[in-house]
Amino acid sequence: MHGALVITGPTASGKSGLSLEIARNIDAEIISADSAQVYRGLDIGTAKPARDLMTEVPHHLIDIRDPADPYSAANFRDDCLRLIADIHAKGKVPIIVGGSMLYLKALKDGLADLPEADLATRKAIADEAAFDGWQKLHEELQVIDPASALRIKPTDTQRLQRAIEVFRLTGSSMTELHRQSTGPCPFPLLEIAILPPDRSVLHQAIADRFGAMLDAGFIEEVMALKANPLLHGDLPSIKAVGYRQVWSYLDGEIDKVTMTEAAIAATRQLAKRQFTWLRSWKDLICLEQPDIDKTLKILASSTILA
Repeated sequence: MHGALVITGPTASGKSGLSLEIARNIDAEIISADSAQVYRGLDIGTAKPARDLMTEVPHHLIDIRDPADPYSAANFRDDCLRLIADIHAKGKVPIIVGGSMLYLKALKDGLADLPEADLATRKAIADEAAFDGWQKLHEELQVIDPASALRIKPTDTQRLQRAIEVFRLTGSSMTELHRQSTGPCPFPLLEIAILPPDRSVLHQAIADRFGAMLDAGFIEEVMALKANPLLHGDLPSIKAVGYRQVWSYLDGEIDKVTMTEAAIAATRQLAKRQFTWLRSWKDLICLEQPDIDKTLKILASSTILA
């Protein structure tokens, strides 16, 4: 045994349930590749596994950060590689499950070159600056990249824009990218994606799940987060899909109906982006649904258990 199994796919496609079924059939531990589940207090809106399930099957990279402390793709790669080795040492199989594509790309391909300029992202930053001022953007940089914020003055708009652009495109700060130039994953990965062929079924599942989240107390969960004076709407944790819309509702910016519609629409857009990422993924095995029997057969015929 020397590799890891990856279970990915768009949101609400059944990744978590499939990974648990796999873990019940083989001696495995689960590593979350979800950029919101890393934060403590973000439970209902991230569909975080129930405590009894995390007791039954060991889970990692869940509830490891305060929501005021941003977690990046570089952080994930470092932690994930360490955990894969640790799980191997126990004689178990690592199952990496999640839909944060930047995290999975960082694990698979490494982090090296800075991204090319993206005109749409640059325009969005410039529009924000025109509305809120460059000082506000510099305050954002202080949160996401303190080292760069010390070097870049609020008046140095070109460099400030680039530093924020890099973070928004990659999920990592320029400081992290310069420091952690890495190569491809040193472990072989068996990558399986659940890609439902009927988008309308997935869209309905997204709407149903958000309704269930509201019934489970999602608004109250965000109210508790808002009570923390260290948290604000510009943090990556609070910008997570669903959270940003409920936050706006609690700020009185939108009504409940608009909030619900906006959150469902944003989640569907997230699923669309995930589909786009996965269509270009190399060496990816695709399933139309979370089929445990097919997955176990694929796993048995692979070399990662050797």
